Amino acid sequence: MNTLNSLAYFAAGLLLMTSCTKTSPIKTQQEELSINTAPAPKDKPEGMVWIPGGDFVMGTNDADAYEAEKPAVQLKVKGFWMDAHEVTNAEFAEFVKETGYITVAEREIDWEELKKQLPPGTPKPDDSVLVPGSMVFTPPPFPVPTRDISLWWSWVNGASWRHPEGPDSDLIGKENHPVVHIAFEDAEAYAQWAGKRLPSEIEWEFAARGGMNGKRFAWGDELTPNGQYLANTFQGTFPHENLGQDGFIGTSPVQSFAPNTFGLYDMIGNVWELTSDWYDALKYARIAGQAPKLDAGMNPCYNPDNPYAQERVIKGGSFLCAANYCVNYRPSARQGQAFDSGTSNVGFRLVKDVDQKTLGLK
Repeated sequence: MNTLNSLAYFAAGLLLMTSCTKTSPIKTQQEELSINTAPAPKDKPEGMVWIPGGDFVMGTNDADAYEAEKPAVQLKVKGFWMDAHEVTNAEFAEFVKETGYITVAEREIDWEELKKQLPPGTPKPDDSVLVPGSMVFTPPPFPVPTRDISLWWSWVNGASWRHPEGPDSDLIGKENHPVVHIAFEDAEAYAQWAGKRLPSEIEWEFAARGGMNGKRFAWGDELTPNGQYLANTFQGTFPHENLGQDGFIGTSPVQSFAPNTFGLYDMIGNVWELTSDWYDALKYARIAGQAPKLDAGMNPCYNPDNPYAQERVIKGGSFLCAANYCVNYRPSARQGQAFDSGTSNVGFRLVKDVDQKTLGLK
């Protein structure tokens, strides 16, 4: 089942909808694909690493992958700078302190806006339900069917980036964890303040692969080579039994695991990461000419499981991805996340375009 984070709901039963590029045929020899080898531009932005760009294979033809990741397509990416790690609580707090910004999860809910995301005729719930909050992972104490996400996701009044588990929680000791409960417009506001932008889905996947094409994971084809955990994921039986064998039950401090070959941390696991792209479940099929073009004038988003969806692509999986559910700790993995809400396992990192002056261009 690949609907985690695609839908959210109010406890009162209200359904909340949470939930291009030049191409060419896939070359049969991986060595024919190239990574740019020119030196990184000068004036490296603080906390960012250079992603050189080049040819790569996006998506996968792996039989065990989800359909939204297929087929694999060959793309070309220009070089760019990328945050070495996910935006942390401390970094987001600095932004809020300087600007006074209030996140979506902290604002009063506008029913007129919310109902646009719901099936026509959905009745307005009681005002006691329409209060600020966000979706929080609340694991059951016993095994449950994995077909019903309401068994482990709960709308919690007062949950926000400041209070990730609810109003009685705080960020003490989590200053260096990735910020969560961030809606798309929150990430956009932070990006504007920081002088950066959200990555496209293509940029994100190229960066996550670290120059390795055709590999199932960001580091190779084995999840735990030599028994070593290389990302913060869910070990045990989802959703009730997290063994924490990687050292963490929830989010982990950024840079807790080794970086990929580009020098990026946590591109797999920890928290899902927002991109700038609208979610289209048939995106790769459309690129490959196997599906008709999306009529973006009608809806820039396409999710066959949620016809009213207004979702952005999230990448990388999270601490909730497990072998028995949501096997999304892979570079090709992708899901839709409602543009107007966040959850306790979605964060972001940013990219920055090359200053043309550093390339000697006019």
